[in-house]
Amino acid sequence: MKIEVKKVEKRIKAFSEACRSSEVRTTHQRTEIYRALARTEEHPDAETLYSRVRRRIPAISLDTVYRTLRMLEEKGIISRVGFLGEKSRFDANTERHHHFVCKKCGFVGDVYNKAWDDFQTPRDVEAMGTVDSIHVEFRGECKACQRKKRDIR
Repeated sequence: MKIEVKKVEKRIKAFSEACRSSEVRTTHQRTEIYRALARTEEHPDAETLYSRVRRRIPAISLDTVYRTLRMLEEKGIISRVGFLGEKSRFDANTERHHHFVCKKCGFVGDVYNKAWDDFQTPRDVEAMGTVDSIHVEFRGECKACQRKKRDIR
């Protein structure tokens, strides 16, 4: 799902500022990788981003896409969505939000809820270590998959 041009421009501006403050060079390849991510709310994986960026930069390598995504994640410019063992998906949306994940088709949707944003870390979790962030993730079956299942019957 593509998003409105103003939102993409806002994300690109935030990307440039974040790179500057993190002392990360904003190369043409990095900018195009980020732009491909910023244009969608699909939470694409690295291979999907690679195929989109290759249309604009045919000589780009999959390794460059992976390294760029890893570096942008380390700098907090993007986030990774999904658990270990799953294909990593990425998100350019830096607003505080959570996710709904369809276990059948892999759809990932953004969920906004102020109550979860203010969630306090339980003491038993704090006893295990320092919590940097909390992300609520709902897993289930999306409406499209539910409709498909009903249509098959």
